[in-house]
Amino acid sequence: MTVISVENLSKTYRLGVIGSGTLREDFSRRWAKLWRKPDPTLKIGQENRGRLIGQKFKALEDVSFEVQQGEVLGIIGRNGAGKSTLLKILSRVTAPTSGEVRVKGRIASLLEVGTGFHPELTGRENVFLNGAILGMNKAEIKRKFDEIVAFSGVEEFIDTPVKRYSSGMYVRLAFAVAAHLDPEILIVDEVLAVGDAEFQKKCLGKMRDVSRGGRTVLFVSHNLAVVSSLCGRALLLKDGMKLMEGISENVISKYIRSTAISSGEISWDASSPENNNGRLRLVAARILCDDKVTSDVEIDKPVVVQYDFEVLQDGLNVCSSIHLLEKHGTCVLATGTPSKTLNRGWYQHACVFPANFLNDGQYSISIFLITNVTRQDVSIKEAISFFVHETKGREEYLGIIIGCVRPQLQWMEKSLNDLL
Repeated sequence: MTVISVENLSKTYRLGVIGSGTLREDFSRRWAKLWRKPDPTLKIGQENRGRLIGQKFKALEDVSFEVQQGEVLGIIGRNGAGKSTLLKILSRVTAPTSGEVRVKGRIASLLEVGTGFHPELTGRENVFLNGAILGMNKAEIKRKFDEIVAFSGVEEFIDTPVKRYSSGMYVRLAFAVAAHLDPEILIVDEVLAVGDAEFQKKCLGKMRDVSRGGRTVLFVSHNLAVVSSLCGRALLLKDGMKLMEGISENVISKYIRSTAISSGEISWDASSPENNNGRLRLVAARILCDDKVTSDVEIDKPVVVQYDFEVLQDGLNVCSSIHLLEKHGTCVLATGTPSKTLNRGWYQHACVFPANFLNDGQYSISIFLITNVTRQDVSIKEAISFFVHETKGREEYLGIIIGCVRPQLQWMEKSLNDLL
């Protein structure tokens, strides 16, 4: 049964300035605009954005999709793609400019966890306050109170003002309240991945229980692993328009390809002194995954860094090396080839990073061509970049795992009970 039907949905905002600070400033700006004079409220050198006032911005444009009962639909896209606008329309926070939305059932929205919490009130008082804001009555909150507190894991501090809570405790309690709503449709905006590893598992399990109970979930997140694990289908938005809809892994792959910063390959001009010193010339470099040139690779697939170079003199003792740099420019590791005497001609070196070695994130490769072991003839810092993504769900902690590398190491377990 279809519980959400969206047809040709559009939302347009009119750009402008409302309430610049004081009534006097607003009047001065309006008066200057009427007489076609510069904005008197702008500082020297500040850009005049008055030309944008009155222009229209399309946050959503002609979006259509359907959601079936009990389905978990993931909504992904870059910042500004229109995800939050779509959820606000479905939650009736704002109205669409055009199009039609048909919803069957009561909607509960987790657009911002912790909205309505008062820092001076205790955790107990905030459970009742936040529960009321989210649509539960007092009797319902009383019935679920012990379950909410146990889920949050803050039993010890439930009568302590939340202003003394850590950020993790605050969010855990807020999510626990929201997670115990009983709506037919639950809308979640980037609030699932909170707390530590144990609480992550609780959150994921709770969302699965919600969907298995026949309730419908719309879930927005930038954590692609969570979307893949939780959602059977996904919707990809770009610049306010629907780019793709379908099986979550296919949509995630499309999203990754659409956000690529480069083609995964670079070449250099023969006359450039940066890559040509008269003895050696770096010709091109590329990133390969599944034997295809790409700048986006998945964690569970090997990554090949391949580069071509030309030897311009006979009898050169040549070796090459690469430095793997993380996004802040810190060198993660360095590796290279043994020295070998080469004559004039074209050569290719390649280094393979194994699957399940690099962590999520952006990396760059610096390439060095070396003669006589110690002399760097050609060196190009951060010559080529690539992203490593995790697209398949994990059963353990779903947050960001720290570190630049994330190998799958062997673990052993031995029972010592027999020795006691």
